[in-house]
Amino acid sequence: MERSLETQVSQAVDAWLKWLPRWEPSTHRGRVAPCRRCFGSPILSAAGLGGDVPHGVQHGLSTRIKTIVDHAVAEYTARNLPMLQAELDQQATRNRARAYRPGEGLEPEFEGLPLDPDPVPGAPFLFTIAGMAEEADSDIPALPPLTDEAKAALRQEVGLADDYANMVGREVCTILLHHRLRIQAAIGQYVEPQIEALLQELTRSLDAPFDPNEPPSL
Repeated sequence: MERSLETQVSQAVDAWLKWLPRWEPSTHRGRVAPCRRCFGSPILSAAGLGGDVPHGVQHGLSTRIKTIVDHAVAEYTARNLPMLQAELDQQATRNRARAYRPGEGLEPEFEGLPLDPDPVPGAPFLFTIAGMAEEADSDIPALPPLTDEAKAALRQEVGLADDYANMVGREVCTILLHHRLRIQAAIGQYVEPQIEALLQELTRSLDAPFDPNEPPSL
């Protein structure tokens, strides 16, 4: 029996809550570009995860919920949109032919994130994971071109899929509102103390920039 959206959302939140105690603040340099999956996400707004919540915490939940929406749209497409489904099947076959697929099989906390860190000015990479993936992709033949009529029909089906995704997304956001209290409780228990500890450490380092035990330089 197919699980209801309420059950799927509840299980996704449960999985995120189970992972959350393992979260730790990042100590490396932050990214310049915002995450396209999380920035301005109505899913995160419905969950009560505002801009003051670290992105790693947000991403783990938004990815899990997006998977629910994607699965619902995939089922709708398979039942009602044959041309779009055929196009997706061809693309999936093409993707499986690639020898290098670094973006697949990742945990929800890392899915959808850039494959490489932001470059440091003046220190170019010798190679990048994204570059190697593109190189592997270039060896696979492109999909056959579509006629103008086929393109128009495909655009219409894509529009229907988008409309369905928006409908499911709104329903999922409504369901998420009922999980806000336990999401906020978990943030207060596992995330806020770590952020507070970082701020206290930063305050101490600013008040005493030099180690008092370090001998003075001559």
